[in-house]
Amino acid sequence: MTTTTRDAIPEAINDEPVSATHRLEYTFNPESPRILVVDDERVIREILSDFLGLEGYVVRTVEDGVQALEELQKRSYNLVISDLKMPKMNGLDLIEKITELGIPVLTVIMTGFGTVETAIEAMKHGAYDYILKPFKVEEVIHIVKRGLDRQRLQHENLRLKDALSIYKISEAIATSLSVEKVLDLVLDAVLDAVDADIVNLLLERPGDAHAPGDRPGTFVEHARKVSSRLESTETAPPLNLGEVLPLLQEDKPLLAHSARAYRFLSGQPEKRLVSFCSIPLKLKGRIIGMLNAYSYTKGAKFSEGQRKMLYVLGSRAAVSIENARLYESLVDTNEDLIHANVSLEENFRQTIIGFAHALEESDRYTRGHSERVATYARLIAVGMRLPSEEIETVVKSGLLHDVGKIGIRNDRLNKPGKLTPEELAMFRSHPAKGKRILEPIPFMRDIVPGCYCHHEAWDGSGYPQGLSSDKIPTIGRIVAVADAYDAMTTDRAYRKALPHVIACGEMERCSGTQFDPEIVRVFLAHIDDFRKAEALAGRTIPR
Repeated sequence: MTTTTRDAIPEAINDEPVSATHRLEYTFNPESPRILVVDDERVIREILSDFLGLEGYVVRTVEDGVQALEELQKRSYNLVISDLKMPKMNGLDLIEKITELGIPVLTVIMTGFGTVETAIEAMKHGAYDYILKPFKVEEVIHIVKRGLDRQRLQHENLRLKDALSIYKISEAIATSLSVEKVLDLVLDAVLDAVDADIVNLLLERPGDAHAPGDRPGTFVEHARKVSSRLESTETAPPLNLGEVLPLLQEDKPLLAHSARAYRFLSGQPEKRLVSFCSIPLKLKGRIIGMLNAYSYTKGAKFSEGQRKMLYVLGSRAAVSIENARLYESLVDTNEDLIHANVSLEENFRQTIIGFAHALEESDRYTRGHSERVATYARLIAVGMRLPSEEIETVVKSGLLHDVGKIGIRNDRLNKPGKLTPEELAMFRSHPAKGKRILEPIPFMRDIVPGCYCHHEAWDGSGYPQGLSSDKIPTIGRIVAVADAYDAMTTDRAYRKALPHVIACGEMERCSGTQFDPEIVRVFLAHIDDFRKAEALAGRTIPR
């Protein structure tokens, strides 16, 4: 097997074997897409490897379908180019196996026996396109680029679809304290997000509550949704809780396919189960329910990425259930109602923060950014000797200052080169979007200025309003300094992280133009002591 690439193989490509509970997750990499060439002729493999490598693709080659399957189960690829006639396993059989295993990869068939019938047969088996031998390298590159463009658009559509599902649930939590209404929306979102045939939600039977660490009790179906492919009266197969609960209690992913899924069921299902996924609903370490998805459709296996999406939805559902239960149990007295409202506000605030963090986690350049900005903002607020209530408002604003980036495509912004005017306008829309998300929520209005004004500049050259000096809210000026320092001292797609000393020099240089001079002075006066304390505690700090 040979490899051609302009850089080393990314770390995301690993050699871990695939199991029933750990499926290889497809990773779309627009900078260096990965291609597997399968052909029993060494010359063909080497030609394609060399020319595709020159185009910037990461290329690996194998000589037959059996080796290709082994490789596809070790590493994530964007596209497979396979010969039709090969020993051990031909190209059509390889495509069938790829479909059967649910491996998310485009396939292109090469053949020297080119007929319309051959092409149609390849397409029926799931091939994206075909190449006739002898081929022109330019034609191969054109087909590859067209296929990868299609794949990129599909990936972007999935990201937007996931973001929409999360946004719909956040709206439900904001407007309803009815557990039935919230769960109905959750199940609709799950059914749509993973294209399941049946989804259901089991909740712990009332009276079976336990102390943290205790094994959960009895679970009953609380809600169920069925896709249009089945009769609406279709039921979900009962679970073997003796097998399911130990895995969920230990936070092990439960994703199984075909016969491997049957041990999690109590008895043989009436229909042939293709794929099964179960997600725990946890509060304070205790399982209060389970969100389950079942697929009976041939070839429709749930992916690891879909399991993660279900996990996010499940965690939001758990918070929603707890919110509704708190409200319903404490509504009898005014004092209890006040406590319930405080709890609901905090839970909802954490939910919004969780959404922002879930989207931030998908981008390796901004992972952990909001927490660090909140930490630096607190440092400044304490140094300014603000009242404790205002300090907490500053911190919350730091955590949610980029919430408006929900729905903004990372791949358009995370590129080494300069942003186009269109991309710059898209990026600059996030403060206004953040304001629109937070402003309708009464108990989050106090943090809106930090989210809306953290890109304003002291000399009036910032956005979105072009405010200057004291007209910029104090909270916005604080978050601006904290945000800029973290952006400079962490890696970005367009540059490496700047050293701490250089970043502090930039803060001083821009004091009085981009930043409030007094806030820069306070930040620089306290950042070194903060860094020393972090280093003594064994935590990572900018170099």
